[in-house]
Amino acid sequence: MPTFTASLLAGAAAGVTVDIALFPLDTIKTRLQSREGFRAAGGFKGVYAGLSSAAIGSAPGAAAFFSTYEFLKRKLNASIGDKTGKRDTIIHMLSASGGEVMACLIRVPTEVVKTRMQTGQYNSVSTAVSSILKADGPLGMYRGFTMTIFREIPFCCVQFPLFEYMKKMWGQAKGKKCNPWEAALCGSIAGGIAAAVTTPLDVVKTRIMLSKNNGANSYNSIPGSFSKIVREEGYSALFRGIGPRVGWISVGGAVFLGSYEFFLRFTE
Repeated sequence: MPTFTASLLAGAAAGVTVDIALFPLDTIKTRLQSREGFRAAGGFKGVYAGLSSAAIGSAPGAAAFFSTYEFLKRKLNASIGDKTGKRDTIIHMLSASGGEVMACLIRVPTEVVKTRMQTGQYNSVSTAVSSILKADGPLGMYRGFTMTIFREIPFCCVQFPLFEYMKKMWGQAKGKKCNPWEAALCGSIAGGIAAAVTTPLDVVKTRIMLSKNNGANSYNSIPGSFSKIVREEGYSALFRGIGPRVGWISVGGAVFLGSYEFFLRFTE
């Protein structure tokens, strides 16, 4: 297993790589999910709006995820693992969940700023941060934190056990560890499946982050947001942006996990 330092550095490099490469798809997905609709939120214009905010959180967020993930995986393997690998799935689920909680503590404030810039609410990071702090206080920077955790844990509980299982099976079939390109393909498939099944959670997370406290169209609680979307727009609204989301995360899974495995080879 990789060392703490190796996973920290490789994770940071992977986070920056995927955010810069695929940011336009994330912007399109966010605008499709906004209450105003795709065109009103900006359409195809300015698809790199909010990139600076995302970049601020991408390296430390990804570093926090992978260092925690590998640390927990190592500890859980030592305490509850067995030679048969029957407990691998639960070990990967618990490790990925712990990694996501740590990553979200860093990433959510930058996500709040990023989503509002992507939909044209603000033009700069400084304006966004000062406006959010003025309107909602420091907790405004963590708007949607609970919903983000609620989305990310199911996502990673699907993605990472699948990713690790496919890598293991592929490696066993050819008699040696997967190379970064093979790991990238495993990451793409696992990410696409996880993205599809968690799209409704992503739609609700986006609405909560975009809304403002006490506004006429405010989305505050998770159950209330689900029911508001279904009541006003129908069940199909919960799957808005599923195409770009699956496409973005399939490619993102390949870039993110493939580059992680690639950079890991230089840091171990």
